[in-house]
Amino acid sequence: MKLEFDPVADAAYFEISSNEIESTREIESGVMADYDAQGHLVGIEVLHVSKRNLQPMQEPQNSPVLRKVA
Repeated sequence: MKLEFDPVADAAYFEISSNEIESTREIESGVMADYDAQGHLVGIEVLHVSKRNLQPMQEPQNSPVLRKVA
């Protein structure tokens, strides 16, 4: 896995796999997902990073999957 940021383009790319990209889909405005020939996620590109209103992630309440370990 690799994360790259281009400050000139104001874009970030999170590479999940080194597989060859077969297709790209816009999953929301300015966010593209790259897929390989088998449909597996290869990477995600986020455009206009500095202009996005990014909120910190919050832990879901009463999540059966996420539990704090004492």
